[in-house]
Amino acid sequence: MKLIREEIQDVQYLVESDGKGGKNHFITGIFMQADRQNRNGRVYPMNILSKEADRYNKEYVNKNRAFGELGHPENPQINLDRVSHMITKLYADGTNFIGKAKIMDTPNGKIVKSLLDGGASLGVSTRGVGSLRPHNGYQQVQDDFKLATAADIVADPSAPDAFVQGIMEGKEWIFENGKWKEQEYYHAKKLITEASKSEIESVALKIFENYMSKL
Repeated sequence: MKLIREEIQDVQYLVESDGKGGKNHFITGIFMQADRQNRNGRVYPMNILSKEADRYNKEYVNKNRAFGELGHPENPQINLDRVSHMITKLYADGTNFIGKAKIMDTPNGKIVKSLLDGGASLGVSTRGVGSLRPHNGYQQVQDDFKLATAADIVADPSAPDAFVQGIMEGKEWIFENGKWKEQEYYHAKKLITEASKSEIESVALKIFENYMSKL
């Protein structure tokens, strides 16, 4: 499955009282959209996105572990040392999925708060893995789609870094023992681990030649 990201701008910044004399900071807005071709040429069927949003709510949002990061992580895994916020709501409104996320007092959360307090315009980027299939001139997301997070916080979502996105989305990922692993690396490691002493040199050479052929 490939890493898939979609970016949406125009999220709103909210500051709410926590009832204890302090304040909580939130972002809210459209996090995901179904049944329409996005600027990346992809379409998420409503039934697929709805099913995955239900799973994400049940397994993550409702258990207070739906985290997101600041910036563009390079894999589907949530990196706790980069967490900036926690998604607290995700629900359908027509073909849009509205989300709300609490900015946390982590190092990256404090950066987000400072940027928003300074008037910065930030957006959100969904991150997930799944298969794509050509359909009527666009890429249709298939029913193996899984959300890693409903929202990472990104700057300038209207101009995504095409190079980084291309590198990330060009990789294949597999899920094993509760973690996402890059498939090519995993396959190469598996070949070397299983090779006999007499085979290691030839196996390593084939892996290197395969890598060079893709540059």
